[in-house]
Order: sequence, then C-alpha cells, then structure tokens
Amino acid sequence: MGRGRAKAKQTKVARELKYSSHETDFAALQRELSGGETSPNGRGGDDSHDDPYDDYDDYRR
Repeated sequence: MGRGRAKAKQTKVARELKYSSHETDFAALQRELSGGETSPNGRGGDDSHDDPYDDYDDYRR
C-alpha cells in the first residue's frame, strides 16, 4: 500500500472542511483578536498547552 490511501483520506478531510458549515464562536474570536485577558506569563488566558521547548531556551544562551 502506497500513498494512495493516505492521500484519499486527506482529500476527504479537506473536502469536508471546505464544504461543511461549522458553528463559529464569535465571542471567543473577538477575545483572541483583541488580546483578551493576559496571564502573568504573557501568553494569554489559556495555559492548557505548555510549550515543550520552553526549557531549552536556557541552554541556548
């Protein structure tokens, strides 16, 4: 099995994203575009995703 099956799945997903209508949370979009609330670390209000490469900044200096 080559790339055909994977490409077909990617095409299907892309087509679904292009032609399906999704509910848009305009309030969340407005908060994101306006800067919203920022936390003390300066990344915004959502700390649910930590950057795994943050620790490596200390080693590069």
